[in-house]
Amino acid sequence: MRFWRRLFHGSRAQPSSFSPSPAPAPIEHPEMAEMIQQTSILTLSQQLEGTMFTQAQSPPMQLSITGGQGGPGGLGHPQGIGGPGGAGMGPTVNITAQQLNLSTLALEQASQQSNIQAAQIGIHCPPPSQIFQGRRDILDKMHDFFNSNPGTRKIYVLHGLGGAGKTQITLKFIKESSSCFSDVFFIDTSTIATIDTGLKNIAIMKSAGDSQQEGLLWLTSQVQAWLLVLDNADDPSINLQEFLPECDHGNIIITSRNPGLCVHAGSESLVSDMEEQDAVVLLLKSAAQKVTAVTEQIATEIVKVLFYFPLAIIQAGAFISKSRNLGNYLALYTKNQKKLLSEKPAQLQDRYKWTVYTTWQMSFDRLSPPAAMLLQHCLFLHYNGISEEIFHYASEYQFYSNGPSKEELQEPLELLSHFLSPTGEWDSLQFTIIMNEVQAYSLISFDEETRLFSVHPLVHAWGRATLSNTTRHMHTIGTILGMTIWECPEGDNVLPSLVLYPHVELSVQSGLYLAPSFRHWYGLFCREAGKYKESANILEAVLEERKQLPGDEHPNTLITMTQLAHTIWHLGEYQQAKGLEITVLEKQKQILGDNHPDTLLSMGNLASTYSALGEYQEAKDLEITVLEKQKQILGDNHPGTLLTMGNLASTYASLGEHQEAKDLKITVLEKRKQILGDNHPDTLLAMGNLASTYSDLGAYQEAKDLEIAVLEKRKQILGDNHPDTLCAMANLACTYRDLGEYQETKDLEITVLEKRKQILGENHSHTILSMSNLAGTYRRLKEYQKTKELYVIVLEKRKQVLGDTHPATLHSMRRLASTYSHLGEHQKAQELRDSLQKLEIAAN
Repeated sequence: MRFWRRLFHGSRAQPSSFSPSPAPAPIEHPEMAEMIQQTSILTLSQQLEGTMFTQAQSPPMQLSITGGQGGPGGLGHPQGIGGPGGAGMGPTVNITAQQLNLSTLALEQASQQSNIQAAQIGIHCPPPSQIFQGRRDILDKMHDFFNSNPGTRKIYVLHGLGGAGKTQITLKFIKESSSCFSDVFFIDTSTIATIDTGLKNIAIMKSAGDSQQEGLLWLTSQVQAWLLVLDNADDPSINLQEFLPECDHGNIIITSRNPGLCVHAGSESLVSDMEEQDAVVLLLKSAAQKVTAVTEQIATEIVKVLFYFPLAIIQAGAFISKSRNLGNYLALYTKNQKKLLSEKPAQLQDRYKWTVYTTWQMSFDRLSPPAAMLLQHCLFLHYNGISEEIFHYASEYQFYSNGPSKEELQEPLELLSHFLSPTGEWDSLQFTIIMNEVQAYSLISFDEETRLFSVHPLVHAWGRATLSNTTRHMHTIGTILGMTIWECPEGDNVLPSLVLYPHVELSVQSGLYLAPSFRHWYGLFCREAGKYKESANILEAVLEERKQLPGDEHPNTLITMTQLAHTIWHLGEYQQAKGLEITVLEKQKQILGDNHPDTLLSMGNLASTYSALGEYQEAKDLEITVLEKQKQILGDNHPGTLLTMGNLASTYASLGEHQEAKDLKITVLEKRKQILGDNHPDTLLAMGNLASTYSDLGAYQEAKDLEIAVLEKRKQILGDNHPDTLCAMANLACTYRDLGEYQETKDLEITVLEKRKQILGENHSHTILSMSNLAGTYRRLKEYQKTKELYVIVLEKRKQVLGDTHPATLHSMRRLASTYSHLGEHQKAQELRDSLQKLEIAAN
């Protein structure tokens, strides 16, 4: 809340004898003008004796004014010129000093009284808005804080985005607890001038002087329960410490957009969005709508799209109160968001005079150019999960022959240059300093637990709707994301899988054209994040473009075709993947020859697709050929050779040749131990693969021992939450299931599911697999209701991610139908089986 203050100062009369003089200059204060008029002699033509009353209605003061007789004429000079005139005896005014001092005292008293009245107006604390709603959690916290440890100094900071309701919460708190404080002083802290005025007003009102220092001194000297409200302390350049009383008593509330002021706080609250029910009530109150089941339902939908933000809700209510049409607001808002959030209501419910969009624009206008530029570009990322690493990894981009040139990347490089040291390395301190400036106005916030930044969704929409050159900003950010994916370290599994995908998705949805190499990497990234359909769509578009230029047989075109085959393989479209891989293999044989490493790699990919199609003999024949050639060309111990050996072992297992599989896997494990060491990730992978073969052979205890060893090593090396650690945990859970140890299985699978939800997201294929595994364990434990709840979710998600006819989707349908039968829901079970039969026919 902002309050304009003005102190009125009257002119003080100086003791002197009266003499005719020009009329006094006009005085602004009407009471002072009236008093001066009362204490002046109106005209010399009035009666020579008169009466004057002071402002305080004191007894009359007699003024005796007498006129003397004129002097004689002057003597003439010999030259005929008249001589000087005689001495005159003109009128004189006799006023006693005592009478004049009384009048002067009246002037001074009136001036002082006027100053006190003006000071009282200046620090007046208004009541909260009549439509104030909710915030009980913050108010209760404030009451608890100020009621504790009486006699000690207490400072509470309310911080958050402009328009979130910080001042209104303060006013509500004061209203609820006014009896607890001896005095309440309310100061606008938006500028140094308003702070000075507010503290000066305290001094005047308390007759302690008329300066800022004397106001602070009064607060310091008064050991009593006064409350000082420093409202709108939003300017981060003002050192607020200079205006805090230096004492160990008193109570202070600070409201600010700057979370950095929490350094002064004994306690603090972030003021953000409202609870849904409170937001609904606030909207209906501000819209002057009756509370009914229908209006509450409509209001609920409205406050959802407004993200429960108080000022936006009040503005919406003001608009609805004029139109009297609650029902059509959402349709209007969808098409006119910028206009509705920029329009100032004619009838205000409180003294906050800014709209949603103008209050943020004022904050934006105060940012330095680098801070403004960084915020502008962040607004074209997703509003959640903004990471420093996005910019850090992009800054390390290396220029490749098949990628864009420096000239094409001029704007992204210019943005990133603000965060580089003189040597060209990433400067995390500089990035933090600039981002801190944006945070000081709450236009962006930081989560210490996740170490990620976020922008309020409405601020995000404001920026995208009001900033100029949106296309340029979107293109710059889209390119930076491509650079980030290209340079993202192989060991960083969290950034791609959970944090980065929403940003990439937003960039893809923008429809802006990016360099083919970046879109190719977008496609690979989406597949890594488990978004197979999105990956396929992107790679298909890049493939068509590369077929035109640089052509069907260019290495870049064949690489994209290979990656597209890999992606649609995950979608269960094995036949289509097989066709693409055969095309790639034939072209590589023609261009590179039968024995080139890339040709052999393509041959191995085709073998994996044969296995997926159940064509295990064809897969085995290809893998044996590849393995023999790789041994000749690359040697027995090359990573590519060992990878093919492991794949061949898996094919043996699929053919039921478990002993052959076991022998190969033991060989792979021994070689990886010799070459890479016991703790290398590839060694641990080989150990896990051997454990699965032990399970196939029924040697569950041997499998369990190996998997426990793998899990412990991965925890030590990679940490508890790494995807590979969770994979090892899931494999151990399967072995516990084979051993009939279902409780141990359940405990592990619950842990894996929760962690994968947090790290990979709920729709990632690995998360859905974990959910399906846990459902299967519940089924074995005969907890059919829990089984049903999980399988319903699994089926819906697999339909969305993989499609209706994917083998995994059909498997989920069978499991759910069986679970319905166990629960006695036979009609649902039969309907699901009928649907399953139709889909299986369509799939074949």
